[in-house]
Amino acid sequence: MEPLPERPLTLTEIQEYVAQMEIERGFSDSTLIEQALKLAEETGEVCKAVRKRASLSVDPISTVGALGEELADVLIYLASLANREGIDLNRALRDKEQVNATRTWN
Repeated sequence: MEPLPERPLTLTEIQEYVAQMEIERGFSDSTLIEQALKLAEETGEVCKAVRKRASLSVDPISTVGALGEELADVLIYLASLANREGIDLNRALRDKEQVNATRTWN
């Protein structure tokens, strides 16, 4: 697998990279449910990393990664879920923002 380029990636490029990475690493057979549960786990790890950065208590036997690493894991699992369902994250974001633009924010 080619290393990621040293330039900003589009959402499409991220989704394509994750799809290829999952094939090469043997994760492509994981189900939607498995990937959703892993996304939830990684989201919890993001929360732990935020707690650590904010100097809040964290379970001393818990391994806490750097916030950037945990956010990257969330992005990978998000792309994985979207890929399994044929969702173009670029389009999904644009569509959702059209809805959000019509909402009143208080």
